Amino acid sequence: MSGADVVERCLALSQADGCMVVVRQSSSANLRWAGNSLTTNGAVSSRSVSVISVVGESVGVRSASVLDDLGQLVRGSEQAARDAPPAEDYGPLIDGPAQPTFSLAADQTSPAVFAGVATDLGAAFVAARTDGVELYGYASHDVTTTWLGSSTGLRLRHAQPTGYVELTGKSTGGSSWVGQHTRDWTDLSVPALDAEVRRRLGWGARQVTLDAGRYETLLPPSAVADLMAYAYWTSAGREAAEGRTVFSRPGGGTRVGEHLGPAGLRLSSDPHDPALATTPFVATTASSAVSSVFDNGLALTASDWVRDGALNALIQTRASGRTTGSPLTPYVHNLVLDGGGTATTDEMVASTERGLLLTCLWYIREVDPQTLLLTGLTRDGVYLVEDGQVVGAVNNFRWNESPVDLLGRLSEVGRSTACLPREWSDDFTWTRMPTLRVPDFNMSSVSQAS
Repeated sequence: MSGADVVERCLALSQADGCMVVVRQSSSANLRWAGNSLTTNGAVSSRSVSVISVVGESVGVRSASVLDDLGQLVRGSEQAARDAPPAEDYGPLIDGPAQPTFSLAADQTSPAVFAGVATDLGAAFVAARTDGVELYGYASHDVTTTWLGSSTGLRLRHAQPTGYVELTGKSTGGSSWVGQHTRDWTDLSVPALDAEVRRRLGWGARQVTLDAGRYETLLPPSAVADLMAYAYWTSAGREAAEGRTVFSRPGGGTRVGEHLGPAGLRLSSDPHDPALATTPFVATTASSAVSSVFDNGLALTASDWVRDGALNALIQTRASGRTTGSPLTPYVHNLVLDGGGTATTDEMVASTERGLLLTCLWYIREVDPQTLLLTGLTRDGVYLVEDGQVVGAVNNFRWNESPVDLLGRLSEVGRSTACLPREWSDDFTWTRMPTLRVPDFNMSSVSQAS
């Protein structure tokens, strides 16, 4: 039974006041390598069905991955709605439209997508063995097709391709990581990624020991993406209005309108960004601080979260917007930071008198939601820059920083480029970020992590 057929069958079985059905079918392939050898590759297919029933102002959800009895799934969601109290985010279901592509089958992928990658990796492995370097990594490609239908006549379908590769090199010079996201693998060059790994391993030929402290630091796009994604996920409008987040204004209200960073700085999301395109409508199976099942089918548009350095909007569902008196600005699954800069990372290194260049951040955890203080470790290469040159690799650190506070301390914003978050690569792939210069990044302690 196709995804569209499952939606129609569940809606036909529904006896609730309102019903929404979300079907997701994923086709994925992966490739792994370790110690200069391909180790595994595989393909996986999965499907999930979620039925969201509305009875009065209450909502119930039941999900399944095995389609043994759709009737039982529908009845279960209806009973869950009857047993639930009125939903805080209750609202009318979104009406139509019915897309003409709704009945199309799921899009597919296979390990064949890695044919060029595997060939190029083979050449890189031969060179690595000769040079005493070990290469490790992972490549993933997933195509998830989503069908959304409701009792109001809404019928939407979207197929989302998501691919990425991560390459790590290890040698006597330590370790180094690079990563890149891709939609179709035509824009990805294994030789270029390998060359960057090798360059960074070369920097590690000299080892330098530094104490904890505050250092001028260049944060590359991947590290910036991990920090900005966390700030984005915590920018729920209702929670801010209730005084529970870093975006709450002391004394009440939110910080919308307050300057967080330098003039010209823009943090935004756009589901129709050609390079970062994501699902263009709401399709959620559970309500949360940043989503509402009652918004399912709502068309997504571009939003500026920070505009010209000032906080411009927080994530608002229809319900939270009514509660806080704010415009509707739904969550979009991509993120772009741009400050108008033109300098590349290498050019920013060249203009650095003395500072640190990070590779990526790792094991990021929240310490204080009121300030959004985060902690984590550096990983796979921290480098010392002196007089515009990388002069060696230094030890790893534990760091403590708030990404929101950090925006207010920037001394330079570089050119924004497509990048892969290291920590959140498999969940929040689509980002474009600049290299940031922070004059006093807090390396709170020396870490023994390698």
